[in-house]
This record gives sequence, C-alpha cells and structure tokens, in this order.
Amino acid sequence: MTARIYKPSRNAMQSGTAKTKHWVLEFPNEAGRDIDPLMGWTSSADMQSQVRLRFSSKEAALDYAKEHGIDAVVVDAHSRKPNIRPGGYGENFATNRRSTWTH
Repeated sequence: MTARIYKPSRNAMQSGTAKTKHWVLEFPNEAGRDIDPLMGWTSSADMQSQVRLRFSSKEAALDYAKEHGIDAVVVDAHSRKPNIRPGGYGENFATNRRSTWTH
C-alpha cells in the first residue's frame, strides 16, 4: 500500500491559512465503501484510510515512512504568491481618491 505525503491547500471558503503549514501522511482507501441498507450510512472495512499523520516538515514525514517501511509518494504543493494590494481595503474609503467610488 502506497501512502501519500502532501501539504494541504487552504480552505476555499476562508481566507486564512490554518492547517496548511504541516505535511500530511495519508493512506488511500484500498477497499470500496459500502452503504448500510438500514440507515444508508457509508462505511468501510479499511481502517488505514482513517489514518492521517501530521508532520512539521516533508523530511520528517519521509523519515517516519522509511522507519516504518511505508511506501510513500510525495506530492509537492503548488504555492501561490499572496494577493496583497498596495493600498489595501482602506483605500476604498480614502479621502484623497482621484475618482468617485460607487457601488
């Protein structure tokens, strides 16, 4: 079973960067999910798919995988530069604006 080591991306619903600074070692779901006929819940007999380990660096995650004999694939993150305007949000309400600001 091959694990995946990656750095999670930020949540699209928030502007913060919480839970994106650590690297994650995660196992894929080997067995398919079953639907319970009575309640309709999805379940799986594969316990390894529930394991998500967090590490402070990529090297720490690779060292852990090597120590425990886990085949791991590293997926590098695509980093974006921050989108910061020079004036910021406060520029919308500045008194020295050259043009009128309307909604």
